[in-house]
Amino acid sequence: MKILVPVKRVIDYNVKPRVKADGTGVDLANVKMSMNPFDEIAVEEAIRIKEAGKADEIVAVSIGPAKAQETLRTALAMGADRAILVQTDDEIEPLAVAKILKAIYEAEEPGLVILGKQAIDDDSNQTGQMLAALTGRPQGTFANTVEIDGDSVTVKREIDGGLETVKLTLPAIVTTDLRLNEPRYASLPNIMKAKSKPLDTKSPADYGVDTAPRLTTTNVSEPPVRQAGIKVADVDELVAKIKALGIA
Repeated sequence: MKILVPVKRVIDYNVKPRVKADGTGVDLANVKMSMNPFDEIAVEEAIRIKEAGKADEIVAVSIGPAKAQETLRTALAMGADRAILVQTDDEIEPLAVAKILKAIYEAEEPGLVILGKQAIDDDSNQTGQMLAALTGRPQGTFANTVEIDGDSVTVKREIDGGLETVKLTLPAIVTTDLRLNEPRYASLPNIMKAKSKPLDTKSPADYGVDTAPRLTTTNVSEPPVRQAGIKVADVDELVAKIKALGIA
């Protein structure tokens, strides 16, 4: 079985994003970038499935600028076998991403597509669901556990009320949640080996996908500064404060 793992290059989760002075977006100049944490979990899960003998190839895919090659090399160093970069400098919306992934899905014919439930830059949480709709394949989102059994995959999903278990017929689409696994660090030998692993470069036009934006960002701003709290001496004072604020 082949596993397709889409990954996205985003601002590193340890970096505090800065809004541009003109409010048109987030400033990416001289900012550390890395693989989206949810996608990193997806890569790790694909590797574990392969190590269990239930897959024989992992293909990492990224859609973005030339520098996204670094993200793909990270996936290759972790254990992916080859990579595809769909190179574009445009900002690609989730629907266009899903359409490109659908074309790659049809070309590669993987048994499983596993990707992060959302990217930490836009938090859209749409690509996996859109890809499932476009391909007509079953989906298991917010995966807490993934178990391959023959021609099916059992996914435990994190929902508001706890966990929901679904059984999907392969091929299927799975999106990962935070508690699925702990991604490994790439070792130095594997980082060196990753440099020689195949990485193909394509463009959206190669897949016949129109990436023209359908949404327009009107303004980006910092969230309001949270007001400082106050200390109270006892419960009676707390109740009085609550009543004064009209909360109770």
